[in-house]
Amino acid sequence: MRLPSLFSQLPLLLLPLLAHAAHDDQLPLDSPAHIMRPTSSGDHQDYTYKPTTYSQPTLADLLTIEPRASIFFSYARETAALSTLFADVNGRSTVLVPTNRAVMALARKPRLGADMFSSMDRHQGPTPPDSGVILPEAEFDTLSRENVERWVSAHIIPKSPISLLDPPTHATLLAGKNVSFRFVGGDEGAGEWARVRLEDDVRLVDMKEAVNGVIYVIDGTVKLD
Repeated sequence: MRLPSLFSQLPLLLLPLLAHAAHDDQLPLDSPAHIMRPTSSGDHQDYTYKPTTYSQPTLADLLTIEPRASIFFSYARETAALSTLFADVNGRSTVLVPTNRAVMALARKPRLGADMFSSMDRHQGPTPPDSGVILPEAEFDTLSRENVERWVSAHIIPKSPISLLDPPTHATLLAGKNVSFRFVGGDEGAGEWARVRLEDDVRLVDMKEAVNGVIYVIDGTVKLD
């Protein structure tokens, strides 16, 4: 009569053995993994896989943890190509990152580019965005994405590192759009970025280095027109 009771307890008795076996098969996440790789002759060769690590964060990492740049980064993440660019460890970019305050101060937000106003004209409506003219939803979404991509691209110089003053003018990721820096002086012990201004007296307030480029936090924005 005790036999059924013994069988009912069997899974509990085996649990420690199963747990021990599973533990032996596990590898720590940060430990090298030994993998059998097939060779050209059909044999298998044992080699050790070591994950690639980097001594610095990526541009995407820096923008993620930079509270002053949350609005700019939210715009950048709307475009897959730009999100990939910031995360690509093989890329090299210099990013001019407007503060949240600078973006909020814009009279015309990045989604509302000049091409959107032209589209409103084609619909025989006045150009102000608050005039009541309504674009078809699909066209509005397309134009919004394009405007955001153009605006963010105008803040990216597709190379790094660069000298801000030699030369003082640099092409951005947006075709036909250049940005210029000028020397204003200051503490000679400070970095070059602390002694220059961008275009219309925009200050560079911080600099951070990444494995795939540099970000300069700026207290203004790059104007498209």
